[in-house]
Amino acid sequence: MTRTRRSISLAAAGVAGALVLAACSGGGGGGGEPAATNADGSTPLNMWVFAELHGTYYEQMADLWNEENPDRQVDLNVTVYPYDDMHNKLQLAANSGEGMPDLVDIEVSKFSKFVTDDGRTPLMDLTEVAEPYREDVVEARLDLYSRNDTVYGLPTHVGAFVTFYNAALLEAAGIDYTTIETWDDFQEAGAAYNAATGKQFGVASTGVDMVEPLMVAQLGGTFFDEDGAVAVNSPEVVEALEKEQEMQEAGAISTIPGGSPDDEEAFGAIANGDYAAIVYPAWYTSRFVDYMPDLAGDIAIAPAPTFEDGVVQTIGGGGTGTAVADSSPVKDVAAEWLAFAKLSPEANVAVWEVLGFDPVNMAIWEDEEVTKNPDNKFNQYFRTNLFDVLNEVKDGIGHFESFSNANLPAVDDVFTTTTFTQIFENGVPAKEALDQAQQDLENQIGG
Repeated sequence: MTRTRRSISLAAAGVAGALVLAACSGGGGGGGEPAATNADGSTPLNMWVFAELHGTYYEQMADLWNEENPDRQVDLNVTVYPYDDMHNKLQLAANSGEGMPDLVDIEVSKFSKFVTDDGRTPLMDLTEVAEPYREDVVEARLDLYSRNDTVYGLPTHVGAFVTFYNAALLEAAGIDYTTIETWDDFQEAGAAYNAATGKQFGVASTGVDMVEPLMVAQLGGTFFDEDGAVAVNSPEVVEALEKEQEMQEAGAISTIPGGSPDDEEAFGAIANGDYAAIVYPAWYTSRFVDYMPDLAGDIAIAPAPTFEDGVVQTIGGGGTGTAVADSSPVKDVAAEWLAFAKLSPEANVAVWEVLGFDPVNMAIWEDEEVTKNPDNKFNQYFRTNLFDVLNEVKDGIGHFESFSNANLPAVDDVFTTTTFTQIFENGVPAKEALDQAQQDLENQIGG
């Protein structure tokens, strides 16, 4: 018997076999007696999410938990809100102290709104429930949702930056993507491809601040100084944006319809063969499979370019930290189920099988029955195996400290409404545009 309010069949999702095979143990940790139960003894859990696919995934994890824990059933009620509506509603509930859900997805750029640096938060300490899985989990992703060594949210994926190359187009133009290791290599290959075909190679996004954190992190920089004050015209940020501007001038990157690769207009352009290289987090696999099916067999996954002597090779991009309200009467049960749903090996199989995301539990990265499964739709789509790439770069996955700064949304807003347009569309020198962004941000949030 299912106990999710929007229950769906595991078999219909195509993952029943994988989940049943992987379900060799239940969730660990303590929990205590729930403060509230249904008449049948199940524990009701109210959850807010901003992505329909995440809701479907959580429902499957509730079903799997209930299969493994027949005497500790959960009754999961998932509510899907639009992105801004959900975060605004959560902020109102946190401020008033009333109306918080038991569990909630919080997008990484919003997380600092709910946990201050001094630890004031309406969210539960999840350090203890995360501990049994910590040895296998990418620590940099836990760090995103931690403050002062206390974990307040559990990650959904690593989101390691990789490059998606249209190998079919590149081969036709005589470009060997396997020789691309640095941004200089990327620029040279892109310029050669553009000269040979007249088409675009990589992407200069104006509507999303995504590749810039990767490049700045590789250079050892951040968007803020050591005191947390905004510093978007620091030497590392300037160097990164000047490199992008140099690549654009060489013909290696170009703006894209919709402002970023993760836009409906961009999907059409990429599917049409207008762009040949997309540097983006690994979760972009799902965009190819879902929105660009005609490119199946053409796309190869490879490591993201880096700088010579880069401080890190890659970072995680984007993300969702799932939290438990400290005020919830069923917070102990909610926390234990959440750790199972986000960090356990069996759950991380589903993260790959259902969502196409790179799991935070790296034990899955070594399980070739999962990662090399020929029936997996993602393995069938791409020329190369995502996990071969992830295992190649796993020792170089770093953490971009700016993701934890409460003023990151303000930086993102200035970059994506003004700065990137100035640089990539109007040709304003990167240093000049970043100096202006620094002044605007100081006026807005203080220096």
